[in-house]
Amino acid sequence: MPRVLIILGSKSDLPVAEKATKILKSFDIEYDVTVASAHRTPERVADLAKNSGAEVFIAVAGLSAALPGVVAAATLKPVIGVPVSGKLNLDSILSIVQMPGGIPVACVGLDRGDNAALLAAEILAVKDDKIQAKLAEHRSKMAEDVAKDSEEVSRNVQC
Repeated sequence: MPRVLIILGSKSDLPVAEKATKILKSFDIEYDVTVASAHRTPERVADLAKNSGAEVFIAVAGLSAALPGVVAAATLKPVIGVPVSGKLNLDSILSIVQMPGGIPVACVGLDRGDNAALLAAEILAVKDDKIQAKLAEHRSKMAEDVAKDSEEVSRNVQC
C-alpha cells in the first residue's frame, strides 16, 4: 500500500510528479501516481481521498488548481499542493495558497514536486526513524555540495 498518493489534475502534470517520485524512490517511500480531475471527475477525487490507505497526499494541478482543496475537503490526512506553471502562474498558486479557514493545504513552489516529496517525507518521518535518518543524510549531502561549489567558485574567481 502506498504511503504517499500523488494525484495529477491531468496527464500533462506528469513531469512535475516525476520530480516527486524521484525523491520518494530515493527515500524508499512507497507511492502511487494517478490522474483525477477536480472538475471532470470529482467523485473519483473524493473516492481516492476517502478510501486510499495513503498517509499523505500530493495534489499536482495547474490553472484554477482546485484539486488540492478538493482532496483536503475529503480527508483528514495531510495534503500538499503543487501549483503547475503555465500561462497564468498566479492562478494555480493562489488557488492552493488561499484555502478557506478549516481546510488547510500545504503549498510548495511552482512545479516543485521535489519539495512536495521532501515535505511528505518530513511528515512521515515524525513516526519513522528510517525516513528521518535519510532526511538527515539528504541535508548533509546538500551542505557538502554547497561547500564544494563554494571552494570551486573561490578557486576560479580572481580578486
